[in-house]
Amino acid sequence: MERTFSIIKPDGVKRNLIGKILSKIEGADLKVVSTKMIHMSRREAEQFYAVHSARPFFGELCEYMTSGPVVVSVLEGKNAVAAYRELMGATDPAKADKGTIRAEFGLSIGENTVHGSDSLENASIEVAYFFSGTELVNAAK
Repeated sequence: MERTFSIIKPDGVKRNLIGKILSKIEGADLKVVSTKMIHMSRREAEQFYAVHSARPFFGELCEYMTSGPVVVSVLEGKNAVAAYRELMGATDPAKADKGTIRAEFGLSIGENTVHGSDSLENASIEVAYFFSGTELVNAAK
């Protein structure tokens, strides 16, 4: 069993897609270990996306991620990182496979509705950034 990290981005929250997205996640045999709605500060967004700080889209990304509430979740399942990345679909919703979250709900490359960890190492870092150990439940039991 692996754990991965998910964000339902401001466009998904604003469009009332939280339940639909969580339902797709659970339908893909991923369990929600913990979830909460937060409103990231500019500082939190800049620290979370620091890996992209040299990229030209960094400022716009941080602005977008602080534009409204997001839902952060920890997901658990077999090959959770790969399974969730497959469920999310390509970054560009126009290129995402039919049935993926981004194909169904994404508006653009920038407003693509969800974020997911790209490796086990990053999943661990991202989970720890938003969740304390006491917030994580053993879903396997």
